[in-house]
Amino acid sequence: MAYYRPEAQRRQAALVPSSSALLFIDVQAYNCSKDGAIYQSLNEEQRNSEGTRHFYERVEQCKPLWSSLQRACREAGLEVMYTVIQSLTADGRDRGLDYKLSGFHVPPGSPDAEMLPCIAPGPDEIMLPKTSSSVFLSTNIHYVLRSLGVRQLVLCGCVTEQCVEHAVRDACDAGYLVTLVSDACATYSRQRHEASLAAIAGYCRQRTTAELLAELLQVAGRQGAPPEQLAGPRETL
Repeated sequence: MAYYRPEAQRRQAALVPSSSALLFIDVQAYNCSKDGAIYQSLNEEQRNSEGTRHFYERVEQCKPLWSSLQRACREAGLEVMYTVIQSLTADGRDRGLDYKLSGFHVPPGSPDAEMLPCIAPGPDEIMLPKTSSSVFLSTNIHYVLRSLGVRQLVLCGCVTEQCVEHAVRDACDAGYLVTLVSDACATYSRQRHEASLAAIAGYCRQRTTAELLAELLQVAGRQGAPPEQLAGPRETL
C-alpha cells in the first residue's frame, strides 16, 4: 500500500561530532578573491555590476563566519574538508563539459586553487579538486566520507544556488543528513540566495552560524563564549 509519512524530525537531528564533517565549497582565491582569475577577467562594467559587488561584499561578510565554523568544528572533533575548482591536468582536458563551456579552469598548483587565508587547511585536512558543479559527481567524496564513517554533513561556501545547492541535493540522495549553514553562503543577489534556500529546504536542515556554534558547544558538553561572540558580528545578506 502506498503511503506518505515524512520523518521530518530525523532530518533535524543534532550533529554527532564523531560521525560528522564540515565541507567548505569553493572558498578559494579563483572566485572569492579580487586577485583571482575570475575577477581579474572582468571588465570595468562587469566589476561594477550589482551582482559582482554583492557577491564580493558577501564573501567579506562570510569570512569571519567561515573562520568560526572551521575553528569550532575542529575543536568539536568533526572532519574539516574542502573542495575547490581545480583541474587534474594542466590544460584542463579532464573538466566536465559544462566547466569547459563556462570557461572554468584552474591548473594544479595554481595560486587560484588555494583556499582563502581565513580558512587555510590544516596539514592533515582533506582537499578535493572538482571539475563540475557537483562535488559528488566529479570527486570521490562519497567513498571518502563513507571510509571516514561520516553520516552527517555540514555545508557552506559558494555559490549558494549552484555548487552549494548541488552538494545539498546530492548529499541527501547519497544518504547523508545535511546541515546547510544559511548565512555562510554567498551568491550574486539576496533574491537568488533566498530562493535557493527555499528550494532545498526539504533536503536539509538550515542553521545560522550562531545556531550551529551553540549546538556544537552543547553536543560537546562544553561551556564557552556566547555563540554571537564566536560567530562575529551578524551580517545582512
